Amino acid sequence: MPAALTYNLCDDKYNWYYHTLPQAHMNNRALYWPRGRVWGGSSSLNAMVYIRGHAEDYNRWQREGAAGWDYQHCLPYFRKAQCHELGENRYRGGSGPLHVSRGKTNHPLHKAFIEAGQQAGYPFTDDMNGYQQEGLGWMDMTIYKGKRWSTASAYLRPVLSRPNLKTEVRCVATRILFDGGRAVGVEYMQDGQKKKVFAEKEVILSGGAINSPQLLMLSGVGNADDLKELGIPVVQHLPGVGSNLQDHLELYVQQQCTQPITLYKAQKPFHMVKIGLEWLSLFTGYGATAHLESGGFIRSRPNVTHPDIQFHFLPSQVIDHGRVASKIEAYQVHVGPMRSTSIGWMKLKSTNPLDHPILQPNYLSTDIDVWEFRQCVKLSREIFAQKAFDPFRGPEVQPGPQIQSDDDIDAFVRQKADSAYHPSCTCKMGSPSDPMAVVGADTRVLGLERLRVVDASIMPSIVSGNLNAPTIMIAEKAADIIRGRPPLADPGVPVYQPPTLETQR
Repeated sequence: MPAALTYNLCDDKYNWYYHTLPQAHMNNRALYWPRGRVWGGSSSLNAMVYIRGHAEDYNRWQREGAAGWDYQHCLPYFRKAQCHELGENRYRGGSGPLHVSRGKTNHPLHKAFIEAGQQAGYPFTDDMNGYQQEGLGWMDMTIYKGKRWSTASAYLRPVLSRPNLKTEVRCVATRILFDGGRAVGVEYMQDGQKKKVFAEKEVILSGGAINSPQLLMLSGVGNADDLKELGIPVVQHLPGVGSNLQDHLELYVQQQCTQPITLYKAQKPFHMVKIGLEWLSLFTGYGATAHLESGGFIRSRPNVTHPDIQFHFLPSQVIDHGRVASKIEAYQVHVGPMRSTSIGWMKLKSTNPLDHPILQPNYLSTDIDVWEFRQCVKLSREIFAQKAFDPFRGPEVQPGPQIQSDDDIDAFVRQKADSAYHPSCTCKMGSPSDPMAVVGADTRVLGLERLRVVDASIMPSIVSGNLNAPTIMIAEKAADIIRGRPPLADPGVPVYQPPTLETQR
């Protein structure tokens, strides 16, 4: 049930349940990082938001050394993967395995948020994954016929009967097996037993931004000094493994609602049963959506070429990652900067593959990141103050009316901001001449044979939006590279440019 996403998101049954080191610039808080430990990975836990990022993100990748990964060469793979319920056009796909849809609740608070954005001077965008990311509008979601549509639903389950596919469950990969500089297989644990599987052609890691670099380091691929310190024989010195860690940080600006129309009552036992029964029988209603049906992208200041702040609007109040039910009728916007300059790292805690690695994102370690979060709070408040919210607006819940000065806003951010669950970039793709690159543009691990990484870890830099859609695009494009197929390329589609960069909107 899409609306029940917090059950798996906040439980460790299908979740690695990671936490960061205490963050020096966030009151020494250790932040929670859920990651999927299940078929479909984190696409089986996430909030089902389908956002591609901005065209300029991929043009930047090419400038950062990922040759052939510019927008012109990535857009066709977004389209190839996608089956959008609104049909195919130059930006959307209409026949791919990944079903994408729009929300069906028609909630008045979503309408108010979009209208308030326009009243504040921001454009309406009818497709933030198409021509124009900038503005406020309706969000796309990976939901199909009222059910979560993960990568397991889209790609794996339909082909389980193929004779050339064998799957194993309840396994933990512990080491890549090498013959010199050639990857020849993988060692793994299953039901307490150590097992090995050997590759006829290649080993492909798709463990994600934490597990892929962890497995590389456990196998002797990483910073030689760090590996030697743990007694791990060095197979290949690649100091970029685990470096360049990037994530999106966000916070919630919450407003009490004067009308009983939020999801507050929906979280009461009687209504939960009613919603559950409708979903089980018809796959419709409030159970058939993640409720993040509207959102948007804006620029934080003048002379920013493309949006660097993202909104997700929710007609409800989230407390402690959703572990605690709403306490009042309230609505909120999740807001955060998209291209943080705070860069982190991860390292092995030990040689035990079951030990969680050390995660250091270095959140809020730069002045510009702190300033951008102030803007996030101020610009969110400005939207909530527009006429469209007049019929619904009660007192501000969070940060609260007493939080007004820059110092007070900064203190609120340090105490309340949290991860948007988008770790990435820890095995970055780049040129062989880049000493911190881990894989080349062909996804092969540099300096080694028969070994590739294909997941969010190979992003050279984080994109301006959620990571599920870009990660699926990476996999589609890598599949053509691995099979030796010529790359798909778009002849070029127009991309929205702000009428002026001299103003913030």
